[in-house]
This record gives sequence, structure tokens and C-alpha cells, in this order.
Amino acid sequence: MEDQTEHVCIICRHVKQEGIRVVSQFICEDCEAEMVHTNAEDAKYRYFIHQMRQISMQTHL
Repeated sequence: MEDQTEHVCIICRHVKQEGIRVVSQFICEDCEAEMVHTNAEDAKYRYFIHQMRQISMQTHL
């Protein structure tokens, strides 16, 4: 049985159904794919790192 619940992606802030959970946060499959194919020298890489840090901060509260 598939989970058809909609979640807000921590990266793009869009509501999506498909994706992964990292700790307690959701990352949509589109952002996940873009993240793994982004070069570390790309400007968008820093944005992804910034968004992912939110996960770490929330686990330390």
C-alpha cells in the first residue's frame, strides 16, 4: 500500500507526494535528483546545504 499523503519539501517548499524522509523532514524526489547531480562548485549547491542544515538544527532542539 502506497502512502498518498502530501508533504512540504524542505528544499523547494512545494507540496509533493513522492520523496524521501531525512530524520523528520521531507525531500521531494525532484529535489533529491537535482541534489545528487549538482556539482559542488555550482551556486545551487550552497542553497541545498543551507536547506539541509535545517534538518540538523531541528534535531538539536
